[in-house]
Amino acid sequence: MDYYAIASLRENHPGWSLLRATNAPLALHFFMTAFTDGNQRNLRRQQLIDALDDVLFGVRETYGEDKFPRNASEYLDEWADPERAWLRKYYVQGEDEPHYDLMPATEDVIRWVEALKGRDFVATQSRLTSIFAVLKALVQQSETDPEVRLVELQRQRDLIDREMQQIRDGNVKVMSGPEALDHFQQLTSLARDLLSDFREVEQNFRKLDRQVREQIATWDGSQGELLDSIFANQQDIGSSLQGRTFQGFWDYLMSPHMRNELDDLLQRATRIDALAQMDNLQAITNLHQDWLPAVEQTQSTVRQLSQQMRRLLDDKVFLENKRIMQLLRSIEASALDSREQPPSNIFMEIDAPTVAVALPFERPLYAPGSRIRVLDEVTVADDAAVDASALFNQFHVDKERLKANVEDVLERTGQATLADIADSYPLTLGLAEVVAYYQLASESEWATINPDVTQRLQWQTADGVTREATVDQLIFVRPA
Repeated sequence: MDYYAIASLRENHPGWSLLRATNAPLALHFFMTAFTDGNQRNLRRQQLIDALDDVLFGVRETYGEDKFPRNASEYLDEWADPERAWLRKYYVQGEDEPHYDLMPATEDVIRWVEALKGRDFVATQSRLTSIFAVLKALVQQSETDPEVRLVELQRQRDLIDREMQQIRDGNVKVMSGPEALDHFQQLTSLARDLLSDFREVEQNFRKLDRQVREQIATWDGSQGELLDSIFANQQDIGSSLQGRTFQGFWDYLMSPHMRNELDDLLQRATRIDALAQMDNLQAITNLHQDWLPAVEQTQSTVRQLSQQMRRLLDDKVFLENKRIMQLLRSIEASALDSREQPPSNIFMEIDAPTVAVALPFERPLYAPGSRIRVLDEVTVADDAAVDASALFNQFHVDKERLKANVEDVLERTGQATLADIADSYPLTLGLAEVVAYYQLASESEWATINPDVTQRLQWQTADGVTREATVDQLIFVRPA
């Protein structure tokens, strides 16, 4: 970044203008009180006015009534003005009262100002551990040579085996107090950073949506080309780097298994003796509860993209239909004017309408060719007597019954494999029933087929013969 870029930021960036403002201490104090300290979002106007009145009352009590003489609503309107863009003012569907939220640049300034006061304890070991963990995951999961990955996995297994043996021998290594404090501070810092990142993610989605709407508003081409462009942009939003990473986080957070594991880890963290004196220890138990509203709002912004584009498309269709009706009325008016005195020459030529009709019964039926099978120089014709009863001994696999089996098993556990379901509800229709389970899994977003793991299924036929099939592991998860 050179001098000119920095100078441009100084003149145009809303965060820099906030730091230069004369009432910056008041604005930052209010933003911290109303939004960041309690991890609040989407606050109503009256709620913010009440909070700002309390802040102004405390400041004026110390510095006098002349300090910040305007009322709270005027300050709120000034900070939400597009020229400053410190707050985002918007309306929620079905409500007349405006809502407010912090802009990403404002939250960046708040985090920077909070960092200026310094820290009594700076986490270094946990940061180094995190760097090593991320670096190892980057290198190892990007390795394409199977032998190298197997060697690394074997090394990790040997380390785990040695650690397990040390624990069996009574040598249990416990994290020291400073180490626990170090990791706890790193945990809370990452959690706060993640919450602030959601506002920036949402802002990026809104920018993508704005670009698409601008393209629609200025489009001069055909309707088909416009649709093609819109669908391409919609795909770009979902497949963009921002969209893919956010969707991955959403899937991870919505996984029942991951959420249960996170709940368990947070509860166990509060019982660590070295952290017993921490003031905000119990607050980390609601860590993921703070994420959910922020993620849901960002997800709602993504859902609104298609709705807004649909409305814009409807406007385009309405204008085109209106233009078509105008042309039809013009043609009718011209026809009425020519009715009394029709032109002597050819007035208009229209191709005669024709419809190509092809009846289904006009198509020839399929005629299979005759096949001759030679066995010991004996010719057997295709029309030899065969037992055709197997063609009529068919059965129906009830997928609703299979779905009820899956739901019943998932009521007792968070997830279950096909083998677990077969233990509770044995297979009675053989391989056809297994195929039906796989069809249910392919149609459900709460089921996964793991081709790297296999499982064995057994069933008995009507004549008492036991059959066995080895298939890919099929995992059903209870919907969130």
